[in-house]
Amino acid sequence: MMKMLAISGSLRAASNNTMLLRAMMRLAPAGMQIELYGDLGNLPLFNPDKESIDPPYVAAFREQLTAADAVLIASSEYAHGVTGVMKNALDWMVGCEAFVNKPVALLNVSPRAVHAQASLKEIMSVMSARIVEEASIIVPIIGANLDEAAIAAHPHLANALRTALQALQIATERSAWKM
Repeated sequence: MMKMLAISGSLRAASNNTMLLRAMMRLAPAGMQIELYGDLGNLPLFNPDKESIDPPYVAAFREQLTAADAVLIASSEYAHGVTGVMKNALDWMVGCEAFVNKPVALLNVSPRAVHAQASLKEIMSVMSARIVEEASIIVPIIGANLDEAAIAAHPHLANALRTALQALQIATERSAWKM
């Protein structure tokens, strides 16, 4: 079973990013399990002086990342950047190797959110993640008022999401084969 960890960069209950990831969970092919990370808002603010203490939520996040075969990230853009909670989570992971050579798909729900996407790409590159371009897609659902079920049922959107998952699955299998 291929394990994927999905991370939404939004804490909003009705987040389009979270709905997108949940729709992908519904569309996951046989042999792929997608788990939605739910403790982003519980991570303490990053402080290098506390890295050696290894706060419990940070340790659990690192364990989930390490156990995952690949990662899906969908994050909003605020003030031309990555959300604070997303950046905070990633900052906690800089000092470890949880993302090293890990296949990552960067998803975007708004064609206008180019700055956050570029920033995420740069952060992931610095952390030595392997960005899977074929799986990193824009899914324009802002303003469409679609919930996760409607996203998963929409023929065009569902096809794009299945194709992205397939690309991530292939890249992950190739990574495992090289090791």
